[in-house]
Amino acid sequence: MKKVIYALLGILLSIGTAQAQEDAAKLAKSAGKSLAAYNQDPSGNSSKLAEAKTKIDQALEAPEAQALASAWLIKGDVYSTRLQNEMAMQSVNPNAKLSGEDDALVAFNAYKMAYENPEAKKYEKGQAIDGIGVTQSLLINIGVGKYNAKDYDNAFLSFKASLEAHDLLKAANKKSVLDDPKEYNDQIFFTAFLGSLAKRYSDALPFYETLYNKGTDSIAVYEGLFNIRTELKDEAGALKILQEGRKKFPEESSLLFAEINYFISKGRLSELTGSLEQAIKKEPDNASLYRALGDIYNNLFTVLLEDSTQTNVQKAPKIKEYADAAKKNFKIALEKEPNNLDFNYSFGALLYNETNLIAQEMNATSFSTAAGQKRYKELKTQMAVDVDEALKYFRKAESLDPNDPNVLAALVQAYSRIEDDALYMEFKKRIEVVKKGGTNSSSYFKN
Repeated sequence: MKKVIYALLGILLSIGTAQAQEDAAKLAKSAGKSLAAYNQDPSGNSSKLAEAKTKIDQALEAPEAQALASAWLIKGDVYSTRLQNEMAMQSVNPNAKLSGEDDALVAFNAYKMAYENPEAKKYEKGQAIDGIGVTQSLLINIGVGKYNAKDYDNAFLSFKASLEAHDLLKAANKKSVLDDPKEYNDQIFFTAFLGSLAKRYSDALPFYETLYNKGTDSIAVYEGLFNIRTELKDEAGALKILQEGRKKFPEESSLLFAEINYFISKGRLSELTGSLEQAIKKEPDNASLYRALGDIYNNLFTVLLEDSTQTNVQKAPKIKEYADAAKKNFKIALEKEPNNLDFNYSFGALLYNETNLIAQEMNATSFSTAAGQKRYKELKTQMAVDVDEALKYFRKAESLDPNDPNVLAALVQAYSRIEDDALYMEFKKRIEVVKKGGTNSSSYFKN
């Protein structure tokens, strides 16, 4: 009895599977008929297109339909038709919306599935490659729209698919909208660029490398490749591209600035001075470059000042060299932009840091002898003069922004050093206001 029941179950299962296969295939064919009805009379049968979409989507949920090249062709036709109609409406009414934001990609992938189906008949492959040809232009147009909408991820996917379409069309000896070599290379570049904007660094890298390996004359390719390899933590590869690009485009400043930013991010200060000096030669009126170079020398000065492995006597020549170079560049920056808060603060900070050398000598001076007391008095007088020089720039900065915490902290520290209790308390109150989230209504010093 059990054997009979199991036999019956097996028959029922076979009938059910065969029925499912037949139903999925029939549904796909029915979707094709709905699409044909729509194409015959788009205005009279407008609902047939939506009906075709519903049917083909449902049919392709079944593995049986997924194995049919014809089902994928119908899906490609349905989505391509819908998108073409809606884009035609947009040309009349720019405010019209697309009901399927990814229809171009869906159509392309459907045609690709049909074309690559090992069971596809010759005429089906022909229909699929024709569909890919139509969809390629749609992919590019949609990609541009996605870029304008700042949807960089889907813009990248659309452009990437347009290049895949080109490869498939060329393999089939068909025309591509990217047949012109310049347009093709431009599309590769824009695809790489969009991948970078979408933070798909690993996906974008092969497109930049394709152009690089072709021997591109575009500096933008070198910039893009450098940035992506940097993002991917390939420091050696990034520097290799940077050095090649700098050699290939010696007159261009963009890679020079990329090099400067890279060295800054890595804290490789001593290597920066040469690059910045080159940049200044190219842009002698760029005040920010002088400030940046001043900052580098200021940092080198500060690091050396705090170096305990050398005596002050040993460090003195280099300390003076770095301080003088920083002052020179800060002064030029301020000549070009005298009301720049950051420039004034940075120069004041350098001059104030120099007084640390005087403070160190004061701390080491003995009061046990008359000579020691005399020297201490001389140093204290010199301290007041040098701190006041720094205060000129701190005061200017405060007049430009009475709520900058760095400037207020510098004023508190400077007035404490010269023992000006009244102004020390004034700026201590002002910085407390800022720390508590408030603002000082006006500056203490006037510009």
